[in-house]
Amino acid sequence: MTPEHVKTLIEQGIPGCQAMVSGDGSKFEAIVVSDAFDGLSPVKEHQLVFATVNEHIASGAIHALTIKAYTPVEWASRSA
Repeated sequence: MTPEHVKTLIEQGIPGCQAMVSGDGSKFEAIVVSDAFDGLSPVKEHQLVFATVNEHIASGAIHALTIKAYTPVEWASRSA
């Protein structure tokens, strides 16, 4: 499993999102920016992202995934 593959899975599972993924083959960190997170609790945001890769977590292809989820407004304020 590559970071690019994880990025593709997340971006296909959450249409319109931007994902930036780093990792070493089984442990990954994802920064995900999406309008879909607007109004969601952090737990719900993480559940939405995990749902895109759950099959690969269950198979062991992904051992760990750390998620940082932001709405576009939150991301813009962090980047400012």
